[in-house]
Amino acid sequence: MASKTNDKPEPVHQSPKRISSLSQSEPSQPSPSSRSSTSSWNEEPLASNMDISTGHMILSYMEDHLNNKDRLDREWEALCAYEPEPCSTSVAKLSQNVNKNRFPDVLPYDHSRVILNDFSNICGSDYINASTITDHDPRNPAYVATQGPLPQTAADFWQMIWEQGSVVVVMLTRLMENGVAMCHRYWPEEGSEIYHIYEVHLVSEHIWCDDYLVRSLYLKNLKTTETRTVTQFHFLSWPDNGVPTSIKALLEFRRKVNKSYRGRSCPIVVHCR
Repeated sequence: MASKTNDKPEPVHQSPKRISSLSQSEPSQPSPSSRSSTSSWNEEPLASNMDISTGHMILSYMEDHLNNKDRLDREWEALCAYEPEPCSTSVAKLSQNVNKNRFPDVLPYDHSRVILNDFSNICGSDYINASTITDHDPRNPAYVATQGPLPQTAADFWQMIWEQGSVVVVMLTRLMENGVAMCHRYWPEEGSEIYHIYEVHLVSEHIWCDDYLVRSLYLKNLKTTETRTVTQFHFLSWPDNGVPTSIKALLEFRRKVNKSYRGRSCPIVVHCR
């Protein structure tokens, strides 16, 4: 019994001196987290409004690419050979519409032009020199790009504003520049003015700085008696065939437009000359 007791191995204890010597002779290894460099991508979960069906469609598309190695090459060849059918501007070139275009070579495509209600139009026409610009939803355009209204198209312009549900107009040209008419004044200098069945009343005109001003216009449909407030942002420092000299003024102007438009779903109407 005594021999068995003596043969039992005793637990080994490392002395503090040995541990200290190890720490001095062997450099401590940094933890994985300390070795890793700062990630260049955001590790926070990104908010996404993608639905399940869209996710499945994207995954299916990617899987098909993996299974068909030459698909990208075939798609690229198809893109190179693609001739867009939307290049047609036949409606804008019709004889009854030619005088509604400020320039003969700046015309809306047939597939994206704004179509007016011809029954409400002063000339019984559905044409205006304006195009829709979509963002993510082709059914709801984000913008309407149009020319500066002519004297004979001012009523068409307000009809488009009304039918598109727009409440923000961005004007990027002066009325006159170097003695040349850039755009017809499509709003009253004071009081109100009637454009076919649309009455426009100038409520206020606030000059923010030398570069831009903001007008509040009261729009009334005389046929339905409905009303709407339209805000016009008029940038004055964009020269014809040139660019603005002040970046700061343009950015401030853009910020004011976005602030006024925030939360709305109707298109912003933008026009220059």
